Amino acid sequence: MTTDTLRTTAVVQPRGRRGERRSEKAPWGSPGLYLIAIVLVTICITPVLYIIIGGFRTNSQITKDPSGFPAPWQFANYSDVLAGSEFWTALLNSTIVAIGTTLGAVLLGVMAAYVLARYEFAAKPVMYSLFAAGLMFPVTVAITPLYLLIRNLGLVNSLAGIIVPQIAFALPGTIIILVPFLKAIPKELEEAAAIDGASRLGFFWRMVIPLSLPGVVTVGILAFVGSWNGYMLPLFILNDPNLFTLPLGVQNFSSQYSVDTARVLAYTSLSMLPALIFFSLFERRIVGGLTGAVKG
Repeated sequence: MTTDTLRTTAVVQPRGRRGERRSEKAPWGSPGLYLIAIVLVTICITPVLYIIIGGFRTNSQITKDPSGFPAPWQFANYSDVLAGSEFWTALLNSTIVAIGTTLGAVLLGVMAAYVLARYEFAAKPVMYSLFAAGLMFPVTVAITPLYLLIRNLGLVNSLAGIIVPQIAFALPGTIIILVPFLKAIPKELEEAAAIDGASRLGFFWRMVIPLSLPGVVTVGILAFVGSWNGYMLPLFILNDPNLFTLPLGVQNFSSQYSVDTARVLAYTSLSMLPALIFFSLFERRIVGGLTGAVKG
C-alpha cells in the first residue's frame, strides 16, 4: 500500500464517521420523566400565577369565582400599590439588607474558605466540621438567644441587627461551596507568584478571587436570595414600619387591607417579583457554580 493510499484512507474514513454521527438523533429520554417534571413545574407555578392574576381582579370577582380569570382585567390594584410609599420603602430596605448580607458573607466566606483550603493546621478538621454543622442549624432554633444578643449590642430595630446575623448564618454554606474551588487552584501557581514577588495577600486578591469567580458568584446569589426572603429574624428585630423588609411589608399590608383581597394579592405579587426575576437571570450561574464545586 502506497503512501497516497494511506493518506486517502485516513481522510475518507473520518468524513464517513462524521456523517454517521450527524444522522444520529439524540435520545429524548423516558416520557415518564417528562410527565413527572411537567407535573412538578405545574404544582410550583400554579400558586404564583394565581397570586399574580388575582391582583388583576376585583374583590367581587374573587368572591364569586375564586379560581376564575379577570373579567375585565383591573390594573388599579397594581397602580395603587406602586403609587404608595409602603412598597418602595420595603423594597429599599430589603435591597440594603440583601446587599449588605451578600457582601459580608462573600468577603468573610472566601477568606475563611481560603485558609481551610490552602493551609494545614491542627484545628482545621474541627473548624470545617463546625461550619458543616452550621448548615443544620436553622435560625428558628437560635432566635431567642440571638434576639437577646442583638438587644445587648443595641442593634434592635435597625437594619444592621438583621445584616450581621444573616451574614453569620450564610457563612457555612458559603465556605462549604468555596473550599473545593480554592483547593482546585494549583500550588505551582502560588509558587510561581511567590517567585515573581507576590505576597500571600497579593496572590489572594490577584489570582485566587478571579480563578474562583464562578463559586463566588454562586454563593453571592444564594446569600442574596436567602436574605431577601428572610422573615423570622426581621419579625423579631424590627418594630418600625419604616424599616420593614418586603416579607414584613406583605404581612403589614395584609393586616391593614385584610378586606381588600385583590390589593393584597397585587402587593404580594409585586413583592416576590424581584426575587423571581433575579433568580431566573442567575439560575445558570447557580447550577454551574454548584457543579464546579462538586467536581472540585
